[in-house]
Amino acid sequence: MNAPLSLQSKTVLVVGAAGHIGRIIVDAVLSAGGRAVALDTDAAGLQALTDVHGADALSCAMLDMADRASVDRALADAHDRFGPVDGAVNTAYPRNPRYGRQFFDVEYADFCENTGLHIGGYFLFMQACARYALERQQTFSLVNLSSIYGSMAPRFEVYTDTAMTMPVEYAAIKAGLEHMTRYVNAYMKGRGVAFRANCVSPGGILAGQDERFLASYGKHCLSKGMLDAQDVTGAIVFLLSDAARHIVGQNLIVDDGFSI
Repeated sequence: MNAPLSLQSKTVLVVGAAGHIGRIIVDAVLSAGGRAVALDTDAAGLQALTDVHGADALSCAMLDMADRASVDRALADAHDRFGPVDGAVNTAYPRNPRYGRQFFDVEYADFCENTGLHIGGYFLFMQACARYALERQQTFSLVNLSSIYGSMAPRFEVYTDTAMTMPVEYAAIKAGLEHMTRYVNAYMKGRGVAFRANCVSPGGILAGQDERFLASYGKHCLSKGMLDAQDVTGAIVFLLSDAARHIVGQNLIVDDGFSI
């Protein structure tokens, strides 16, 4: 019998696999015995993953999350390469070049474009995964990467005396993503297939932020403050594993107590 948190013999798609968090999730899936299908728009980043991990249990492919044909092809190709797809993790973070401005500087068109790119892409990917599970009668676990700011108001004081802010688009996107995750579970109930989707909501992830911000942020936490990407992978592997097979539509917060 496999260990509870083993992903042995499971095939997992990782969207945004070349990103700061995505590549760590690819490593976690492989380390847990699974097969990873790394999907991204960054060809060089995907090649770097192949250089590190080889191609025995890893497949890399370009993905346009806003194109249904591209998403369907990724699922079909993964199935052809490794057999049934057991799950997916979506870490993608699509946005336009003007994303992340201060609240009063955000233009209506940019707000709509950024929320549409992100929520729309996640919707299309969730829809494709649910359709795949239903048509193939395949047990499937989907994990969406959300954020603590999908379920709490920003602590704007941690950005004092820095050039940083918490983008209004981000709050709208992550709150919407969490509810859309619950929606797809409710819609799939009673359809005869064990499809489930959950969210993991990290606190801040270290990526060279301003030291004043890090100190201010850390005052709201238990011990570490801002997290490394590796700190989130345990929750993701758990939700992908059989140990979490009855956890449906939940939002698992990993934030060292920041939201308390």
